[in-house]
Amino acid sequence: MPEAAAIDSKRAPVITSAEPQLFVSDLDIACRFYVRQLGFQIAFSYGDPPFYAQVFRDGGRLNLRKVGVPLFDAGFRGREVDALSATLTLDDPKPLFLEYQAAGVSFHQSLRTEPWGARTFIVRDPDGNLIAFSGSGT
Repeated sequence: MPEAAAIDSKRAPVITSAEPQLFVSDLDIACRFYVRQLGFQIAFSYGDPPFYAQVFRDGGRLNLRKVGVPLFDAGFRGREVDALSATLTLDDPKPLFLEYQAAGVSFHQSLRTEPWGARTFIVRDPDGNLIAFSGSGT
């Protein structure tokens, strides 16, 4: 029994974050989009020439991986119009939506309240990755 007591007294593992990996056709173009359009910063870029990078904004991190094949087949977006590549969660998405709107960012989906209560908006990156921003809002 002492072994079971030792296990019970340990704290359970806690996942503290996630870093979705997005596939991109041109790493430079993708990094410029996330930095200039969405206000992210580059955490690192790897390879010679670079094929992998991480961008971040506050606690949100996205890993960008260059691939040499088409990212989505020709009919994918027609069939799966809201197939998300990543969701970033924040307390209230409205101020960020307004920031992006003022900066001229194009939206796949404008700010709205979902049937389950979350407030969301979706941005499409240059490679067709859909990035959702979600929160409770007021």
